[in-house]
Amino acid sequence: MFNGMTHQVIFMEKGHHHHDPREFSARMKACGVPDRVQEYMIRCTEFHTAPAPGVLIGAIMVDYALELLEANPEEKLFAVCETPKCLPDTLQVIAHCTTGNGRLTVLPIGKFAITVNRASDSSTAEGVRVWVDSEKLKKFPVIDMWYANSPQYQKHTMGTSLQEEIFRAKREILSTERVRVPVTGKLKWKPVICPSCGESVPDYLIVDGKCAACSSKKYYQKLL
Repeated sequence: MFNGMTHQVIFMEKGHHHHDPREFSARMKACGVPDRVQEYMIRCTEFHTAPAPGVLIGAIMVDYALELLEANPEEKLFAVCETPKCLPDTLQVIAHCTTGNGRLTVLPIGKFAITVNRASDSSTAEGVRVWVDSEKLKKFPVIDMWYANSPQYQKHTMGTSLQEEIFRAKREILSTERVRVPVTGKLKWKPVICPSCGESVPDYLIVDGKCAACSSKKYYQKLL
């Protein structure tokens, strides 16, 4: 912990990345996953490095949002993701909304939900919000156990069942709504030198006379 910031290191268990692409594809086809969504799931799995359940559900969510928005993945789209876990990867791969291009905002709200909208010249934009609906999960017991982080869910013995249930459930576990989101333009800024570390940062990121890395968001200690 540095300056009140806790950093979590996640250790992958042995076998976490074991994935047979042929079995995966055969399972999707057998469960009736549409060809377009199959392609999304394969691409997202490759990017994420594993067929995590959240990535598979996320691919379905992004596809649904695009359909409701009547948008093409190649359009300039913007997105908000309400969790940092798994779901942001699907928006980056399918909709090309990334943190680097400024079109993806990740909010640590803790909900498995996304909002997608087109670019807008006004102060707001209309978009579509898609989320995993806990009530609808009751029809799908394995997904429900996994989503609720229940000790009854055993990933080493129930992983395949979970995948198949996700493939069969498709959009049945999702709810949607039309929303309006604020549109913010690019901030104008100038570089300033942090007096503590001597490095340059945008002026609007200086807090109490220092850059965040020297105060509230310090995450490293220098080695002598």
